[in-house]
Amino acid sequence: MLAHNLKLAWHSLRKNPVLSALMIGAIGLGIGVCMTTLTVYTLMSSNPIPQKSEQLFAVTLDSWDPDKAWGEPNLTPPQLTWMDTAALLKSDIPKRQAAMFYGGFSLQLPDEKLPPFLAEARVTTGAFFPMFEVPFLFGAGWDATVDTTEQRVVVLSKATNEKLFGGADSVGKTVKLDNREFRVVGVIDDWHPTPKFYDLNNNEFGEPEQIYVPWGVVEPLQVLSYGNNNGWKAEVINTYEERLRSETVWIQYWAELPDADARGRYQAFIDQYVMEQKKLGRFARPLNNQLTAVMPWLERNEVVTEDARVLLGLSFLFLLVCLLNIVGLLLAKFLGKSSEIALRRALGATRWQVMQKNLVEVSLIGLLGGVLGLLLALAGLQGVKLLYNDYQKLVQLNGELLLIALGIALASSLLAGVYPAWRAARVSPAGLLKTQ
Repeated sequence: MLAHNLKLAWHSLRKNPVLSALMIGAIGLGIGVCMTTLTVYTLMSSNPIPQKSEQLFAVTLDSWDPDKAWGEPNLTPPQLTWMDTAALLKSDIPKRQAAMFYGGFSLQLPDEKLPPFLAEARVTTGAFFPMFEVPFLFGAGWDATVDTTEQRVVVLSKATNEKLFGGADSVGKTVKLDNREFRVVGVIDDWHPTPKFYDLNNNEFGEPEQIYVPWGVVEPLQVLSYGNNNGWKAEVINTYEERLRSETVWIQYWAELPDADARGRYQAFIDQYVMEQKKLGRFARPLNNQLTAVMPWLERNEVVTEDARVLLGLSFLFLLVCLLNIVGLLLAKFLGKSSEIALRRALGATRWQVMQKNLVEVSLIGLLGGVLGLLLALAGLQGVKLLYNDYQKLVQLNGELLLIALGIALASSLLAGVYPAWRAARVSPAGLLKTQ
């Protein structure tokens, strides 16, 4: 019966090509707009590390202005000072902890005749890689001893390794960063956390950094942060040492705390540290140290903006307008076949069978509209990619979103077609046949 109804539905669509095209086009346009915004919104708000998001915590201390909070309601600065970072790194409570900041180095290509280029860098502790489950193509990261001594090693991204060494295993080779030789210890495989949750201060939807440099070189090489540097008080900072001793916040800090006991002990540790600092004249604000898990951290930093939510709502309202127009077109189409329906009823077809046939036709319209909508969504996402370079990873339709698109199209068409199909099924055959 289904195959027969599909055949009839196809013939019906071909019989009225203009009307059929209008309905398919209306659903396709509505689906295209919805899926463009839904794709961006979904990837914006997705969990970047679902398997560990409840164990990873951004660590923030309220070292800000005594008279004014960092943000309302009573938010702490999202980054730490060098002094506070050094103190927290001494704790053995977290399973892992990573201090980091965004920097840059002049990277010389193997062919020294070619000019060097500025490589974006993540300066961090060795725990960064296992903590955030960074996959490696070759080699690995470094151990904790490298974070406390000046060992010039580097981890390359896959793209950087391809640029420097043609994609070959480069572990053990050397590269020049700011004219200093660094030994390659690892090459990261494809890794694109979206959003880049570990550092929301510097392009949260951008690509991960090109190179990764150990914490132990920061002081000896006087490595500067290329990211946000914020301070609340007037300080004389003429030297690198003065910068390290200042109240400027510029370091992101994460701790891996696998259970409630570890979280409780670590919270007590950082509170105790701040209480000791208060005795030295620092941390004049009320005690307000925070451990924030990944998803609340994204929410706190408003990764998904209110504008994105409004745009998503408007796109579904647009789909609703398209459906209302389709209801009118379907009513005209089905009631225009009243004579045919009356004949079928006279030959013994039940109202449900008539309605079922019409719903199969509606479903076919919905599926064709869904396919058209996917093509329009792909075109829309390409437009987003061209307009916003930072959104490259937010404009990709995956298998789940493809199924969602087809599901929305089918459900929308059925929703729009229920009333017209029901009206058509209630046509009285007697009166119509008498007039023929």
